[in-house]
Amino acid sequence: MECMFGPVLWSWPSTYGFTEDLCQIGAGVSLPGIMAAKCGAEVTLSDSSELPHCLEICRQSCQMNDLPQVHVIGVTWGHVSQDLLALPPQDIILASDVFFEPEDFEDVITTVYLLMQKNPKVQLWSTYQVRSADWSLEALLYKWDMKCVHIPLESFGADKEDIAESALPGRHTVEMLVISFAKDSL
Repeated sequence: MECMFGPVLWSWPSTYGFTEDLCQIGAGVSLPGIMAAKCGAEVTLSDSSELPHCLEICRQSCQMNDLPQVHVIGVTWGHVSQDLLALPPQDIILASDVFFEPEDFEDVITTVYLLMQKNPKVQLWSTYQVRSADWSLEALLYKWDMKCVHIPLESFGADKEDIAESALPGRHTVEMLVISFAKDSL
């Protein structure tokens, strides 16, 4: 849950009053996308096309927040689908805690890469809970010609105990990344 607040807080000033095209992948309950839509962004929420109950949760979040204009589509990471191909170019891709299983990392990056092909200047804004210091995106980012910038949570006030930390036992470190193409000239 803590991972949702990073994109929400960081995207708030970026989307407020603007009509940027924004897609949230792996939307789940859709908090970052809902907040961006409330701030005026043109939002598409996506979750696995193989999990219709997840798509229904996205629709319910839109309905509960009086956002009938938000599109909900099925996009399964790593799969090329008609819905994915039909998406217009995006300005921002939001992802909250999608890097939780290493075997899914490349599928997530592949999906982001396909979205980046439509707008080479698009950025993925992602927060995630660090689950293992041994897990890394570095080789995949190199393979797909992408770069990553770490955004310190304190740079936008998300380092507070009630936002980025959990009272649950164990270590619950949340990080934020911005991923884009490695070459700005693509």
